[in-house]
Amino acid sequence: MNWKAVARSEIGTSHQKQGIVCQDYGNYCSFGDVIVGAVTDGAGSAKHSDVGSKLAVETVLKCFSDINEFPHKQAFSQSLDKEEAQKVFAKIVNQVITELQKQADEGDYSVNDLACTLLIFVATPDWLAAMQIGDGFIVARSQDSEYQLLFQPDKGEFVNETTFITSANAVKEMQVKVIPEKQEFICASTDGLEKVAIRLSDWEPFSPFFKPLEEYLHETVNPEDENKYLTEFLNSERLNSRTDDDKTLLLCLFDESKIQ
Repeated sequence: MNWKAVARSEIGTSHQKQGIVCQDYGNYCSFGDVIVGAVTDGAGSAKHSDVGSKLAVETVLKCFSDINEFPHKQAFSQSLDKEEAQKVFAKIVNQVITELQKQADEGDYSVNDLACTLLIFVATPDWLAAMQIGDGFIVARSQDSEYQLLFQPDKGEFVNETTFITSANAVKEMQVKVIPEKQEFICASTDGLEKVAIRLSDWEPFSPFFKPLEEYLHETVNPEDENKYLTEFLNSERLNSRTDDDKTLLLCLFDESKIQ
């Protein structure tokens, strides 16, 4: 595996006070030199959005695992163009919607009770493809470049409004981007960290937020086992004084030392 990665979600102080569970979720999987990541943020108004968030991420990762089961298709051997990426992500989003509907039917409630945002990326040593439905952010950095925000978060027309994967216009509102070059660092997050990580005046990433996280990955042999720094950061008083929302970070670093 040529990628170091770690994903962590922590409950926001507002949810702690209200006795509400964390509605964020993030995870990743890797296939050799390919890494796939996804993060979700459950709608605060949706009764079972924590279930929807986890199911959405697990479905995304399973879809990519299934694609990887057929290496003769060379699914990740060549960079997708934007049109191809649109088709792949639309197919996966529709599968997520199908699984959410199954869950809702089994639980005898509305699929809107599982509402959540969805951000996905797939990265290889040569390219990155990403999509976003709703708010939150994906930031990436290629060699010798600055941090780049891939999509402007979907904030809708009113405060705290966004598009959820259960929205009727979810696929239509899906944002897709393909970058045909290797990305050294990738960070995906829910909107709980937007105000501290992104300069909202011009939607530029705030470098002092991302540099320590990238350095942490450089210095850590196995981030999943050595996650104290990340957990303490997400639960720090300094961070919680600026955001009371649930917080998710999915961090990836291309590790040149592991190239055969």
